[in-house]
Amino acid sequence: MKNIFVFGADEFNLSQMRSLEAAREYCFHELYQYGEVKTGKEFPVKALYEGALERLERYSGSVNAIVGYWDFPVSTMLPILCQSLGLSSPSFEAVLKCEHKYWSRLEQRRVIPEYIPDFCVVDPFKDDYHQQITLDYPFWLKPVKAVSSFLGFMVRNDNELETAIEEIRKKIHCFAAPFNYLLQFADLPDDIADIDGYHCIAEGIISRGQQCTLEGYVFDGQLCVYGAVDSIREGKHSSSFSRYQYPSSIPQPIQDKMIAVTERFLTYIGFDNGPFNIEYYWEEESDQIWLLEINTRISKSHCPLFRNVDGMSHHQVMLALALGKQPVFPHRQGPYRYAAKFMWRAHSDAMVNRVPTEQEVQAVTRRIAGTEIQLHIREGMHLSDLNYQDSYSYEIAVVFIGGDSELELLQKYRDVQEALPLELVPLS
Repeated sequence: MKNIFVFGADEFNLSQMRSLEAAREYCFHELYQYGEVKTGKEFPVKALYEGALERLERYSGSVNAIVGYWDFPVSTMLPILCQSLGLSSPSFEAVLKCEHKYWSRLEQRRVIPEYIPDFCVVDPFKDDYHQQITLDYPFWLKPVKAVSSFLGFMVRNDNELETAIEEIRKKIHCFAAPFNYLLQFADLPDDIADIDGYHCIAEGIISRGQQCTLEGYVFDGQLCVYGAVDSIREGKHSSSFSRYQYPSSIPQPIQDKMIAVTERFLTYIGFDNGPFNIEYYWEEESDQIWLLEINTRISKSHCPLFRNVDGMSHHQVMLALALGKQPVFPHRQGPYRYAAKFMWRAHSDAMVNRVPTEQEVQAVTRRIAGTEIQLHIREGMHLSDLNYQDSYSYEIAVVFIGGDSELELLQKYRDVQEALPLELVPLS
């Protein structure tokens, strides 16, 4: 049996991993539970790091792999832990060249400049922040490290810039302080050493056309992309995700071009023996593709989509790589032709007056085939109490759906929304 330690374990993902055929040879251990790493107002990364090392060293058996499917701090901390135990993993520096947004753009500019926007670094705590910005309005302003578009702002004029800077100054410490703690473990070049987590990046607007995410991995220097998932947005500035849908509708020649750009960049930075997902935009009229960002993990959001369409959750890819093995992944062997994750959102603050009971949720999933529902809210809370939301909406639930057409997916989602007894009272 292989002992696999899960950093940020939760029952939804653990159950998917345990259902894999290969899991008969695995013994899963909770290095930390989800609530210990992702639900607080702060990220206690020093305690998490030191506690993880202590738990792993105290374990009497063999530690064969450490895995995680969450974003910061899990994805950032994993290579440090793996390297300390001699386990299979990308290097920490290669991971940072993807996850530190400014460092990543600098590296991209050296090898794939035609596929990225103009950008510049911004210190939001300096009085001359306006003069630091070399871009014309409009542009996006966001921390060099955050998650889920937290503190990401579309800035169209001086007033919006001032508002964004004020909000960033109040809240950037949530990610900046823990990110800075982890940066001490890296060998940083001179042009990055001073650009810590308290900095932001301003980027030109590339969010036009279709957005999609490639899911892939690099093993022993060889890149493989096994799926492309469309990302459909909604709301103000189209900045909030409405759903992820698999497989992508983007033509295969365009996907092949995205794969080639991805391979060029990941080879350049030396990323190896790890999974990734990388986000692109495609403008059909100009046939231009733009690289948005790279994540050094599988997308947990896509796991049920791959299971529904290909017949297996891509936790399988993550686990094989962590054990130093070449992943083997099926293609189009699932029960449905299409699958989606819908993000049920509200676009203004409200009080939660009523949420469905577990029995009511189960009744809906039994009646509407191929659905799974996860609620993020509880009765009596304000939506603004939710942690780390994007700047323009609140995600109140997610619904995973399988179907044989896009129309079927959309109809099932409408049916779920109508069937669930959920009440929000708007706040003035």
